[in-house]
Amino acid sequence: MIAELGHYALMLALGLALIQGSMPMVGARSNDPVLMGMAAPAALAQFALVAVAFGALATCYVTSDFSVLNVYENSNSTMPLIYRLTSLWGNHEGSMMLWVFILAFFGALVAAFGSNLPAVLKANALGVQAWIAAAFHLFILTTSNPFLRIVDAPFEGRDLNPILQDPGLAFHPPLLYLGYVGFSIAFSFAIAALLEGRIDAAWARWVRPWVLGAWMCLTLGIAGGSYWAYYELGWGGFWFWDPVENASLMPWLAGTALLHSAVVMEKRGALKVWTILLAILAFSLSLIGTFLVRSGVLTSVHAFAVDPRRGIFILAILVLFIGGSLLLYAVRAPLLRQGGLFAPISREGALVLNNLFLTTACATVFVGTLYPLALEALTGEKISVGPPFFNMTFGPLLVPLLLIMPFGPLLGWKRGDLLGAAQRLFAAAAVGIVAVAAAQALQRGGPVLAPFGIGLAVFVMAGALVDVAERTLFLRIPFGAALRRAAGLPRSAWGTAFAHFGIGVTLFGIVSVTAWGSEHIAALKPGETIDLAHYRLTFDGLFNRAGPNYRELLGHFTVRRASGDLLGSMEPSRRTFPARNTATTEAALMTRRVSQIYLSIGDPNPDGAVPVRLYFKPQVLMIWLGALIMFIGGALSLSDRRLRIGAPRPAKSRATLQAAE
Repeated sequence: MIAELGHYALMLALGLALIQGSMPMVGARSNDPVLMGMAAPAALAQFALVAVAFGALATCYVTSDFSVLNVYENSNSTMPLIYRLTSLWGNHEGSMMLWVFILAFFGALVAAFGSNLPAVLKANALGVQAWIAAAFHLFILTTSNPFLRIVDAPFEGRDLNPILQDPGLAFHPPLLYLGYVGFSIAFSFAIAALLEGRIDAAWARWVRPWVLGAWMCLTLGIAGGSYWAYYELGWGGFWFWDPVENASLMPWLAGTALLHSAVVMEKRGALKVWTILLAILAFSLSLIGTFLVRSGVLTSVHAFAVDPRRGIFILAILVLFIGGSLLLYAVRAPLLRQGGLFAPISREGALVLNNLFLTTACATVFVGTLYPLALEALTGEKISVGPPFFNMTFGPLLVPLLLIMPFGPLLGWKRGDLLGAAQRLFAAAAVGIVAVAAAQALQRGGPVLAPFGIGLAVFVMAGALVDVAERTLFLRIPFGAALRRAAGLPRSAWGTAFAHFGIGVTLFGIVSVTAWGSEHIAALKPGETIDLAHYRLTFDGLFNRAGPNYRELLGHFTVRRASGDLLGSMEPSRRTFPARNTATTEAALMTRRVSQIYLSIGDPNPDGAVPVRLYFKPQVLMIWLGALIMFIGGALSLSDRRLRIGAPRPAKSRATLQAAE
């Protein structure tokens, strides 16, 4: 009965979404407050129904109800509880349930906390959100029903894909979906503004918290997925330019541009039309990512194996929402009143330049990802676009973007002083030059330009510190007074500094591990050693160990410095999962400050030797530490008391209050 309850709840949610998508929008057009007032309770009720459906599927997984086809194909009673639960979204049908659950959750948040929104804007936004939900409810019910029953229920399930049996599954997909679906709110508000024909700074203030929250989750989701792939796949890489990795990077780039554009719109009332377009594009790119993962047009470790019917259905959703929104934009955007003017040398100008580089970088990733698919569909010719293309096109666009990044916060609104900003950044530039010289002096091989990458990363980090120092008058007033000024700074200012500093930290890690990482591949027998960088590893032998639903062949290695000092041991392994008759590589990691020794093994050779792949990854943890700092920066900005979900109501004048009395 649990599965049937979830199925019926989802069908009721579809019906309610159709009502929510039609009646409030009719009311907004006819200025009927009763019909517009239906939007909020309908959104809350729809979320309640989707939550029931999601909870029913989760119950089937936790209780190992193998009479449900989806549970049978993706779970096993011997799996630990956390994997039985996270198996829910480790497959196509369950992950779509997570998608619509988050979509309904965001709609409920707007309904519950959007009391300050104008009635027409709120009705239209929730109506658009409901149409998106209705499309995906229909997609699930017709092509991806997770509640289908098996007539003769099997005793045991087939098990989850072994690669997904990892704690990373617990946080990576939910965070990604919070980011993807979070941009749907900006999309809905953009379409609502186009339908109403009015957009102003208050609109940007209502939208910016949603964009910021989605950007934070997507940042952490991408970083978490990168680290998961790094230690799970056994290849030692943190980014492979996989098409599905690119599918998450594109909305992140568009969302970053949208975040900065919304600031200009909120502060100066400028870039209105551009901000609307970015809001449409950010969610459109999220939908394209959904199509790539579920259509079967590409082969990837991230992609779900699906039938073509699902791809056609999702393609229809893309045409409807992306095509329809861009058509509406083309018709209504020219009617919107443009915002205020500003000088090219200003904070607005710096943010426009930021948008130019971000959107161009997004376009290069878009072309490199989709061009091979389009070419194959049109001509049947297969080509491969890999890291060389992206490194040569994406990388050069980031260099000028990072160079101008520290200037933006130091320029004034409307008209800035470029020379003055450059003078204030003199210390940051000096520190960056020292970092270049130090990297060149310490460099042992590697690309010639790598020290300049280190210098650029240090310049970005120092520039963020200079911004804080300028705001607090550090070293120009007594230290206690500077601390008081620092405590009084808006949290959004701290958030900007943290986010920019985090980008510098990530860049430092990427340059270091790419330029100076080292690798050694060998076949070792017990008692033999392998040397890499400043470390020596001795292979002690192989051992067998049983897990809850797998068998494990464990290698034991003793790690010493080159000088002979004992550091510890590492235990990489090969796991075999009998239910699926598949094996995975479990790498061993030893952390040395922010660097890591990375070790993986293969299946033993007939002569008893074990293939060993050993890496030294200098400063590799700075890649993900920087992403965490960016997330903290976003959280600080989101917690700023001036950044509300919805603008405050206008205060009544004293004369109005006296008249009321």
